Amino acid sequence: MSVRLIAFDLEGTLVKSVSGWVELHKRFGTWEKGKEYAEMFFRGEIDYPTWADLDASLWRGRRREEIMEWVESVEYMDGAFELIEFLREKDFKIAILSSGLMCLAEKVGKELGVDYVFANELEFDEEGRITGKVTPHVDFEGKGTILRRLKEELKPELTVAVGDGYNDLAMFREADVSIAINPHEGVEGDHVVESLHEVREIIEGLLEEE
Repeated sequence: MSVRLIAFDLEGTLVKSVSGWVELHKRFGTWEKGKEYAEMFFRGEIDYPTWADLDASLWRGRRREEIMEWVESVEYMDGAFELIEFLREKDFKIAILSSGLMCLAEKVGKELGVDYVFANELEFDEEGRITGKVTPHVDFEGKGTILRRLKEELKPELTVAVGDGYNDLAMFREADVSIAINPHEGVEGDHVVESLHEVREIIEGLLEEE
């Protein structure tokens, strides 16, 4: 039985949240400092795991419930459920690769019924409070490496990647077909679309060519 593989970015692609990190900073009143850390990362002064820990350190002591309140508020993009259902019917293995937070990625993964979820994990203590540490499973550039591993494991006949940001480009390079959805400036794929409905149309076209 032949396998196909599709990898999705999460925020700005499957859900309407643009960045959990930024939204939580704004929710917790830590954005000023968070913005400074982001600028340090993009200037190359700190690496990704350090950036993630610095961000999380600003939320030390916050409770899991506060994070989950935000998670529950995040809305899906139009057509997300229909697209995933269609892909499952067409024998796609489906992965979410997010440099955002696992608490959101895991919920979306369960609700949509995807096969693999990769994201960064906030650490909580026994009482359910943020420790200020992060387990960074998905480095800013790490999506390409993860997709390559999945390809080696599954040996798919077709690999598609869908995303909107700079950190999706590494995953685009590993895919046979890349689809940029409402991409950030300077982000290009083989196809550029504005909705998940259009993603489905492109995939239908690819399957007809097989």
